[in-house]
This record gives sequence, structure tokens and C-alpha cells, in this order.
Amino acid sequence: MQLDAAVCYRALRARDARFDGRFFTAVRTTGVYCRPVCPAPTPRRENCLFLPCAAAAQESGYRPCLRCRPEASPGTPAWLGSSATVSRALRLIESGALDAAGVDALAERLGVGDRHLRRLFARHLGASPHAVATTRRALFAKQLIDQTTLPMARIAFAAGFASVRRFNDAMREAFGRPPRALRRAASAGRGGSGAALELRLAYRPPYAWCELLAFLAARAIPGVECVADGVYRRAFRVGDARGWLEVRPLEAARQLGVRIQATGALRLIDLAPRLRALFDLGADPEEIASQLAGDPALRKALRAAPGIRVPGALDGFELAVRAILGQQVRVSAATALAGRLVARFGTPLPAACLPPEGQRAGLPSHEFPGAERLARAEVETIGLPRARAGAIRELARAVADGGLRLEPGADPVATRDALLSLRGVGEWTADYIAMRALREPDAFPAGDLGLRRALGMPSGPLAQRADTWRPWRAYAAMLLWQHPPSA
Repeated sequence: MQLDAAVCYRALRARDARFDGRFFTAVRTTGVYCRPVCPAPTPRRENCLFLPCAAAAQESGYRPCLRCRPEASPGTPAWLGSSATVSRALRLIESGALDAAGVDALAERLGVGDRHLRRLFARHLGASPHAVATTRRALFAKQLIDQTTLPMARIAFAAGFASVRRFNDAMREAFGRPPRALRRAASAGRGGSGAALELRLAYRPPYAWCELLAFLAARAIPGVECVADGVYRRAFRVGDARGWLEVRPLEAARQLGVRIQATGALRLIDLAPRLRALFDLGADPEEIASQLAGDPALRKALRAAPGIRVPGALDGFELAVRAILGQQVRVSAATALAGRLVARFGTPLPAACLPPEGQRAGLPSHEFPGAERLARAEVETIGLPRARAGAIRELARAVADGGLRLEPGADPVATRDALLSLRGVGEWTADYIAMRALREPDAFPAGDLGLRRALGMPSGPLAQRADTWRPWRAYAAMLLWQHPPSA
């Protein structure tokens, strides 16, 4: 990826927060790399090397700056100057695709050769897939060192390292000092080994938190999710860890604060990208608005909801089941059905991760039932039509067998075709799943009744009009659902 050095240097001199995460500045005289918002004196132009991602800086031999903390940046947008293959690969790496397998397995999932994938990464990012994954683990570990008082062994596991020795080596290589020295230099930690963990996840402003929360609140699955007083709470399961979490905005810091209470060994590096997907923290609102504002109807909606986000999913299967439940019924009716499904087939959360019984009001109580459970469940017993119950079982079997992956980075075309091959799954459901579970920014359910009503046109002309919104049609859909021009 080619960066305009003159533009980057102007942004660096201005410490322009809009460029935070879009590029990193490697300083030849100090050997460190920084965010555009670094408070250190601006280096001379001839000493600056501008790179598209932290991994490229690491591969070039630079260490992260301990003042601006690159691990706290909003994250480089996956679409920024990248090919579709690299974008999908980045999403898969973010979800841990290289933690247990090699680059050859990642390339196979993407349908390309491993040498070609390495060439694409070198061209677009200036770093190898392995370097991106290693840098991801090291920067996330640094975040845990700064934000928690977890023991180093637990941080090593939570950040995805195979051993404490590998963790120590990686941190020395990345930061030039061992983990304990990093902790001594950091400010006082937050949380602890026996208390709730707290994380902070950065985003690019503006952020339409109220709109996103209202969307999630209307669709919150009783027992699994709840929204109250501007806070989102839900149950989760990641590997052997089970528990609940709550998320609230920290507007002054341009971050979301996440409080986690769980039992079992939790790899936070697996949970964090799911949360970033759920709250769409990787979006670049200015880039999206610049494209959509050309349509008068969307321009009005953008003024009403600057920083619109497309809510993702903590679990793609859960989202897909919820989408099937929502076919041809009101949102409130689908939410009630989802609550019955959880009450009948869900798993109660461990009492060890919940407060005393008298203080549990308003907290999640159950995990959503997994694919293995629903593949053989008599879903009709919650009041579903037989055909829709059969569709849920068929979906569950496809996911349980491993033939259908509903996660960011999955091939959108192949996944859509696989969904449409299931009985009871139509185009609206497949497109909605692509928007939220696959995190496809250009997915668009042109046949949606709400979208057709919002602009007063049938699906054919609507699809033609939506072509001018590419590649952000999913964001246009959210704007029209929440702020229709006729409202």
C-alpha cells in the first residue's frame, strides 16, 4: 500500500486524531514507531518512514513507542487500500486463524496459494501474515499489562501465546524490555486476577452509540442480552471460559469500557475481536460518510446519526438463528421467540461468575444454545411453525458439521450460496447474516420491506440506487432503518 508521505507528515504535525490507526510513523533516529497523535516532539521529515500497519513497522525493526502506545490505537481498517483477499485474511487473523494453524492453512481457506498470499501482504501491508499475527499478540499483551494486574502467566495465555517463554521473548523483541519492566513503567493497573477484568477498546469518532444501543436493545435475546441505563450486557462462552460482560461508552477517551466476569481460562485475545465486531469499532465513519452523503436521503440521515455503525455479532450462529426467528414477524415477536428458545434449550451461567442471587436482576442468566444442541432439538415446542423449526435444525447441522462458517473473513459469496441452499433461508436472511455475522460492509438486503418503504420504491430500483452507495451499502441500510427519510 502506497501512503502519501506529504499528507501523512501534515497529519503528524497536526496530531490529527482522524488519522489515528490509518498509518504509523517509524522514526529512523530513535528506532521507534508512533501513532499520528503521539505527544512527543515531531521528528524531522527526512527521519520519518510512514507505514500502513504496526506489523510493517515491527518487521522493519522498529519498536512501539511507550508514550503514544500503538496498542491503544483504533486499529487499521481492513479495507484501507487492501485487496479483498487481504481484507478477508486480516479478519481471519484477527479472529485467531494463525494461532493454531499456519499460513498455508489460512491461504487454503482463502482459496489462494500461500506464496501468493505472502506476496499480497507484502504489497498491501509491508508485512507477512505471520508478522501481523505476532504483532497482534504482542500489542494485545501490552494492553493487558497496562490495563490489568493479571499475573504474567495469565496474560501470556490471554494474549494467545503458547508458552510464557515465547511470551517473554516476543515482548523483549517487540518492546526492547521484558514484561515485568513494562508493567513497572506502566500506570497503575485495573482489575485483578480474582476480580472482574476491565478492557478499553478504541474507536474512531464520531460514534452513534445511542442508535447502536437502540438497535441491540430491540433485538436483545431475553436471558442472554439486556440493555439498561445506556449499558449493554450479555452472556458469552469462549473456549472453556463462560461468563457475562457489560459495555459502556467512555466518550472522553474515544473508547468503550468492557467489564468481564468469567470462570475458566479466558483467552481475551479471542474475545476482544468479537467485541470489536459486535460494536463495529473498526469502522472509519468519515470515509463511509464521504461516500454515502452523495445521496440526499442518506445525507439527512447522516446528520441525524453521525458515526453510524452496523452492529455485528458475538456469535454468528446465534445471529443466524435470531434472523430465522425474525422472518415475517415483528421484531418484538422474534425477540419473544428467542427468549423462549433460550429458556427451553439454553445453558444457565455458572453461579461462580454471578453476584449473589438477590443482586442478579437485570443480568444475563443463560448462554445461547449451541449448534450441536439445536441440531437435534424439538424447536417446535416454543411455538414455531414446523418449517421454520426445520430451518433452524438444518442451519444448526451445517454449522455443527463444520461445513458452514458464520464468522468475519468467511467467503461472502460461498457462504451466501451455502445459506441459500438451506431450506427456509431466503435472500433477506442471507444478506442480513452477511451484514452482521460476516461483517460485510457492502451486504444489502434490497428486498427488505422497511428499506423499500423508507425510499418508496420496489426492490429492483432500490438495488440500482444502492449501487452508488458501494462499498458501504450495509451502513446505508442501517441509516434507512433507523432514520427513514419519511420519518
